[in-house]
Amino acid sequence: MNGMKTFGAAVMLSALAAGASAQVSKTVPGTMETLTVTVDSIERASRVVTIRKPDGTYGVFSVPADVKRFDTLKVGDKITAKYYENIVLRLKAPGEKPVDSESGGVTKAANNNAATAAVQRTITATITKIDMKVPSIAFSGPNGWNYATRVQDKDTLAKVKVGDKVDITWTEAAILSIADAK
Repeated sequence: MNGMKTFGAAVMLSALAAGASAQVSKTVPGTMETLTVTVDSIERASRVVTIRKPDGTYGVFSVPADVKRFDTLKVGDKITAKYYENIVLRLKAPGEKPVDSESGGVTKAANNNAATAAVQRTITATITKIDMKVPSIAFSGPNGWNYATRVQDKDTLAKVKVGDKVDITWTEAAILSIADAK
């Protein structure tokens, strides 16, 4: 599963603290970053590539069959990408069904040396820990996904509780160039 690199927890908790009975959602805008990643594993049959980010987290990308340079990738390759991520959060109403979905695509450049890849993922996560001393919050979700982050606003953190369910939708896009591979 794709990992979220930044999370904007203080903004997120402000949006969520309004209460579980309301349809509360908040968009946490992202920024464009340049990132160098390492190819960690390649599943040739399913065309799935796992990359390791500089912070040690991993991302998993499906590579469409029309991307011809897939066959040239090797474990250990360094790829520099311009990366953008944005997040939308929504506190779920009690009893609402969990979500776990993903969609994405690739658009090639005319010269076939670059492409833009994007994926959008929505999961239902559960708040698993709140530490008012740090202050911090932790989540868990499907397929072993876990995330924890510091929170700046203790008052807002006090308004959510362990066990609350949150739909998290994040969109990741990367502009990759084969010329950037090392």
